[in-house]
Amino acid sequence: MENNQQPKNPAVNDLNDQEQRRREKLDLYRAQGIDPFGHQYDVDSTSIGLKEDYASLQPEEVKEDKEVRIAGRIVLLRKMGKASFFTLQDKWGKIQCYIRQDVVGEENYKLFKLADLGDICGIRGHMMKTKTGEVTIRVSEYTHLVKALRPLPDKFHGLSDPEDRRRHRYVDLIVNDDSRRVAFLRPKIVRGIRDFMDSEGFVEVETTILQPILGGANAKPFITHYNALDQDFYLRIATELSLKRLLVGDMERVYEIGRMFRNEGIDSTHNPEFTTMEAYQAFGNLDSMVELTEKLFHYLADKVIGKQQYHWLGYDIDLSKPFKKITMTEAIKEKTGVDFYQVKTLDEAKALAAKFGVEVEPHFLWGHILNAFFEKFCEADLVQPTFVCQHPVDISPLAKKDPSDPRFTQRFEMYISTHEMCNAFTELNDPIDQRARFEEQVEEKRKGNDEACEVDEDFCEALEYGMPPAGGIGYGIDRLVMFFTESDSIRDVLLFPTLKRKETK
Repeated sequence: MENNQQPKNPAVNDLNDQEQRRREKLDLYRAQGIDPFGHQYDVDSTSIGLKEDYASLQPEEVKEDKEVRIAGRIVLLRKMGKASFFTLQDKWGKIQCYIRQDVVGEENYKLFKLADLGDICGIRGHMMKTKTGEVTIRVSEYTHLVKALRPLPDKFHGLSDPEDRRRHRYVDLIVNDDSRRVAFLRPKIVRGIRDFMDSEGFVEVETTILQPILGGANAKPFITHYNALDQDFYLRIATELSLKRLLVGDMERVYEIGRMFRNEGIDSTHNPEFTTMEAYQAFGNLDSMVELTEKLFHYLADKVIGKQQYHWLGYDIDLSKPFKKITMTEAIKEKTGVDFYQVKTLDEAKALAAKFGVEVEPHFLWGHILNAFFEKFCEADLVQPTFVCQHPVDISPLAKKDPSDPRFTQRFEMYISTHEMCNAFTELNDPIDQRARFEEQVEEKRKGNDEACEVDEDFCEALEYGMPPAGGIGYGIDRLVMFFTESDSIRDVLLFPTLKRKETK
């Protein structure tokens, strides 16, 4: 190779014809003194606002007395001789633009003719309505802002593959209206949750994500090493123990919306990094959480979404009807005829499991087997909103025992479309009982349950100062957003879901 010969850039050499032509235009912009990647542009209008404000214009009427300024991306382009149409997309939607050489001038029209689909531009012009009745901007000045070096997907096929959409969310948001709808609706739902909780007298707090003790739920953690302390920490799997410490501190009603991390599988309803809202109400109980949940769902349906009927995961759901209530044991008896109220020993439970083909793991106790029966025979029938109550104490280490039968706890999970939506307790506030439950969890971990909790000595000490009677609840925000946006995959309500690394050839 000669000294003045430059090595080839593989990335440039691999460009297709369209990408190459777009790059060639960069020098044409620079020759006119225009930065191909733009500068600030003053905007005073939005697509939705203009459509609403000028809907009353008559066909072919032009509003000459007021000029508007808008910016966005070109998503539809029909170049003709000396007059062209294009569609501009901003945050709020799309609006048609009409540009004529005799209005903008020959040089400005030549600049427009360099435009490609996906380019970002600024528009100054007057509002009009076409013969066909479409509200349109008649352009008086076209400003190039950003050249898109890659073409948008074909409008007829788009990003049809779900995995491609999730890997290239930035393109998905440009070309798919439903993805944009969900992306903008999710923060409105979260804001609605905050507004509702604040109106109920709860205080939003923030607690630590790095935690030295594994607790608050049964789940496999992500572990990281903190160099300064030379100590392993867990990314939190729940906020429960931190928030209940605040009840000890007399904050009375607290909630937190935040990220959780569980080192588990990925499917249509689970992502290892997800968002929850946990809330704790001093002087409340499980009934308080039932009331809070129904009120929250109705608030979001009325104030944020504006409807009571939803279609989710193949089912039609009606929030206007009273939510159903049933115990786990009643549900199992209804489906199998087995009455766990009458099953007294672990051996009896194991024998029933063998008879009904229910898998039993080495660490299983009586309550684990009851729960396995429920998961196998009952969950698939829980379509309309249903509170499933009275979980066994063996799977509920942080819930208060049911006074009527100490094998059970005051706990519910609420289901919609066969999926759990939230989990609530009358909170365990007996420090002696709590320590014993923690120690049982440690024994489970020794027998092979790697999702079991550890003994949190600081939390046990906090309870010894006295935690008021309380109700507590945790909601999966992602799943709640799935329901209210009627999305069937959690990956469609997360802007950047966790995906398996794509293999490269």
